[in-house]
Order: sequence, then structure tokens, then C-alpha cells
Amino acid sequence: MKCALLISTYNWPEALSLCLESVRRQSHLPEEIIIADDGSTGDTADLIKDFEKRLNMPILHIWQEDKGFRKCEILNKAIAKVSQDYIIQIDGDVILEEHFIADHLKLSRPNSFVVGSRAMLSAKFSAHILQFKKLPSLFLLRKRSIGQLNSMRNSFLSRFLSTSYKVRGKNKYYAKGCNMAFWKKDIIEINGYNENITGWGCEDEELVVRLFKAGKKKLFLKMSGVLFHIWHKRVSRQNEDRNKQILKEALLQSNFKCDLGINQYL
Repeated sequence: MKCALLISTYNWPEALSLCLESVRRQSHLPEEIIIADDGSTGDTADLIKDFEKRLNMPILHIWQEDKGFRKCEILNKAIAKVSQDYIIQIDGDVILEEHFIADHLKLSRPNSFVVGSRAMLSAKFSAHILQFKKLPSLFLLRKRSIGQLNSMRNSFLSRFLSTSYKVRGKNKYYAKGCNMAFWKKDIIEINGYNENITGWGCEDEELVVRLFKAGKKKLFLKMSGVLFHIWHKRVSRQNEDRNKQILKEALLQSNFKCDLGINQYL
């Protein structure tokens, strides 16, 4: 099965370098890589050009001017340019276990989307790997992760958990944009990410709410599709209350299409 890998980034080429190196080592490579760049400087563009040569495949770099945290907008612009039917979405500050893409593709189903977990790396270990610019072994990544359950891979348990873990009840709308997958046509159907959400918070959950309202099924990639999140300082959450209100409105509405979305770029 073919897929696109969508990577969001902003002004952290050191982390993106480790992320792309982990992509290069995947057991199943994507057919295309799209970088959704929310206004990084030229260092990121230079890094992407270097990795194009290493990966021996074109990397589509979608960039927008830095006017603050506009992740939803750049994701919509990038998704609009994807040529593959299936999209795996991550952030540029994660390191992928070598079977990450293969695990996602095994779980892909029509009319469904996938949400996964993340293993958090400690601040000290994150600083170490960023300084030495070398991808650590899986053993070290697991050893230095916080909450090691999310770093474990078990294909048998993963199949069982995919339809039972965080897919209903209070965790029904749980999602992390650093580990998701969906069909491009399903995202277009709901008009993509809601660009009324700016700054940190709620964009992934709001998207999931509307996917459910459009009749899509959630699958959870637990103990599979493993990735490790590089530690960073907490970003500003000044728009969090406003974004939470937009999420509440999405929950109350029957309409699954947002007003300000991906249709601007199609």
C-alpha cells in the first residue's frame, strides 16, 4: 500500500534532522514526504534539500510566512498538495521506530482514521541527542523514555487494542497530531483542519469530532506505530480557552464541515 508522510515543523532543524533520519531507516518508505512548515528560516530548507539526496526521493516543502502559530493553515495547504490517497501525519520533533509506517499501513481501513501514542523522551536525553546529532538505538530510546509502555511494540496486543483503546467514552475524541493517519478524501469531506483555531491546542480533537460526525471510525494504534517525542519547552497557550470554545461548538453542531478550511487550496 502506498502512502504520504506529512511532517509539520517550525524552526527546529536539529530535531527535524533526527526525524528525517528515522524516516530514512523505515522498513517501508512512504511514496512521498511533505513538510508543512509554519515559517521556518532558511536552515530548514537547506536541511530538507540535503535529505532529498539521502532519501533519493523528492520532499515537498510547503512553507508559509511566520505570522504566529498557524498550524491548521499550513497543514491544510500541505494536505491539498498530497498526491497519495492515504496520509500518515507526524510532527518534526519525533523519532520513528523502524516499523512505524508499516504498522500504520497494516491498520489502515476504508472509512476509518488512526490515532497513535507517543513515548516522551527526558529533557536531559533529548539535549544529548540533539547535541551529538546522532540517532540513538531503539534500546536507548526505550530506556530513556518517560512512561515506557508507549515505547513497546507488540503486534498481537496491538490488534486487540485497535478497536478497544480510547475509541469510545471519555477518550473518544483523544488525538495527538504527532501520530495520526487518515484518507485524504475524508479530510476533504470535512473541509480539513479548522483554521479558526490558532495557537496551541484542540486542533486535533476538533478534527476528530468532525470525522466522527461524518461517519468515520476511529482506530487506535497502541503498542504499534511507536514514536519518541523529543522534549521541548512548553509553548504559549494564550489561545487555549478560545480554541476550547471552538471545540465545544464542534461537539454541539451537527455540521461536520468547518467554515475556514482546506477548500481554499484545492
